Amino acid sequence: MAKKSIYDFAQMKEKGEKITYLVVYDFYTARVAEQAGVDILLVGDTVGPAIYGLQTLLPVTMEQMIAHCQAVRRGAPNTFVIGDLPFLSYEASATDAVKNAGRLIKESEVDAVKPEGGRNMISQIKAIIDAGIAVQGHLGFTPHYWAQMGGKAKIQADSSEAAVQVFEDAKAVEEAGAFSLVVVGVPGIVVKTITERLALPVICMGAGPDCDGQALLSADMLGIGKFFMPEFIKKYANLSDEMLKAFKQYVEEVKKSTFPEEKHYHKLSAEEEKKFIEALK
Repeated sequence: MAKKSIYDFAQMKEKGEKITYLVVYDFYTARVAEQAGVDILLVGDTVGPAIYGLQTLLPVTMEQMIAHCQAVRRGAPNTFVIGDLPFLSYEASATDAVKNAGRLIKESEVDAVKPEGGRNMISQIKAIIDAGIAVQGHLGFTPHYWAQMGGKAKIQADSSEAAVQVFEDAKAVEEAGAFSLVVVGVPGIVVKTITERLALPVICMGAGPDCDGQALLSADMLGIGKFFMPEFIKKYANLSDEMLKAFKQYVEEVKKSTFPEEKHYHKLSAEEEKKFIEALK
C-alpha cells in the first residue's frame, strides 16, 4: 500500500473520510497497525510511562524518541509516521526546535513531528516548518504542562473562556503552517467548532465524533497500559489478562516439566547420538 501524504489527509477532510490514528512505540505493533490499514502512526513520548514505567513522560529523551521512531519506521515503512518532540527539546528556543525536529527526521525518517502548545509555541512551530519539516499541532490535554495542571489528567477547556483560548490557539497553529492538529480531552463543541471553522484536518481523542479523525494509544486500547486511562479511552481488548494467563501457564508447565515437549527441541539421529556419547568417553 502507498504511504499517505499531508495532501491525502487534506483531501480526506474535504471528502469527509475519517482519519485513523494510533500511538505506537515498537516494531511489532507498528507492523500490525500497518497491516490493519491505520492512516497515521504517532510515536508518542508517552513511551515513558507505557514502556519504561515512568510516572510521567517528562523524563523521556531525544535518544529514546529516536530509537523508538526508528523501530516504528522499520515496522511500518508504508505508513505516515509522526514523532513526538519530547519535553524541553523545543520549548526553550526556535533553534532547539529546529535542531531536534531535524534529528527525528534525519535519524529515524519519520514524516513529521509533533510539538505541544498553541500561541506560546508559534515561533518554534514556524521555525520547524520554515526548515522544511511537516508539523502536527497538539492542543487540549498537553502532558508537557503536567505540573501546571496539578499533576492530574483532566478535561481541558471546561469553561467558555478556556474554550475560546483553545480555539484561538488552533487558529494560530493553522496560520503557522501546521498540516494537521490533534486535540485531546476537550468538550465536544470545542473540537466540533475547530473542525468546522479551520481548513486543516483535526484529529481528536476524548473530544467526541465531530472531527476529522480519531486517535487512541495502542497500549490503552489493547488493555496493556495503566497510565492515563480516562473514561473516554475505549478498550478493544484486555491483553494484560491474556498475557498473565499465558505467563502463569508457562510457569506451571516448566515447574511440572511438561514443557518442553519433544516437538519443541531438536534431536540427533540415533547413530549420531551414539557417536557423540562414544566421543566423550
